[in-house]
Amino acid sequence: MTLPVDRAHARRLARTLPFALLAILSSATASVAADRPEATTVEENPGWIVTLGAGTEYGPTFEGAGDNDFSFVPNFDLRRANEPAGLSAPDDSIDFSLIELGGVELGPAASIRGHRSNSDVPGVHEIDWSVDVGAFGQYWLIDNRLRVRAEARQGVQSDDGFVADFAVDWFQPFGDKFLLSAGPRASFADATYMENSFGVSSAEALDNGSLSAFSPDAGFKSVGFVVGATYQINPKTSLLVYDKFDRLVGDAADSPIVTDIGSPNQNTIGIVLSRSFHIGF
Repeated sequence: MTLPVDRAHARRLARTLPFALLAILSSATASVAADRPEATTVEENPGWIVTLGAGTEYGPTFEGAGDNDFSFVPNFDLRRANEPAGLSAPDDSIDFSLIELGGVELGPAASIRGHRSNSDVPGVHEIDWSVDVGAFGQYWLIDNRLRVRAEARQGVQSDDGFVADFAVDWFQPFGDKFLLSAGPRASFADATYMENSFGVSSAEALDNGSLSAFSPDAGFKSVGFVVGATYQINPKTSLLVYDKFDRLVGDAADSPIVTDIGSPNQNTIGIVLSRSFHIGF
């Protein structure tokens, strides 16, 4: 017997499957490594601290959407066991610091690109989930308090395009358990990204019947603000609650996908529970 499947639910599953696989594989690796006998002392080989987390977000179903929905949220971090845990904002990509030059940290960064189905915008091309890869750079204007950060990422598929995100964050601890972070955001995208996310071809406009053709140019696509609050339940477990607000600007805000059926105001709230594990190799 074939059971009916809700298309929106199936879409969410497709969007979150890569995250779920990553979490499962990472957990399995941590469990196997934890069972191995340590060949050296912690001082000789401190090993690694792996942080895994999962939670949920409630926000736009796609970039520029006017409707909101729930989605799965993963969390992943990796550091040397003899290094203190670094401070990060809720919307930082997965990254790893490789180089420090005059206080500037540099390294690779990666994130997941969102999804949009034909049912979201009838007649207009779909956007498949994808991976962004690139680099990040950050500098602490005030140690462990005020940080400036930039990320530059390119999607792995030909029509994904390039995006650069800029952030400034203030981190404020309250005792040993609470940490508050907050700061403004700005995001730039190239013409390929803008066309894929906000463009409507003449043929698509005809198929849709209500949207007009639109070809956006490269430029800043959004500005916003992010607030996060972390509670350290115990040395290995933490709970993060956050709110991300973006206001689409420029050609992104002028797209008929946004003006006719969506909204330039994109607000997302989320909660993530994370736990750290020591891997001794």
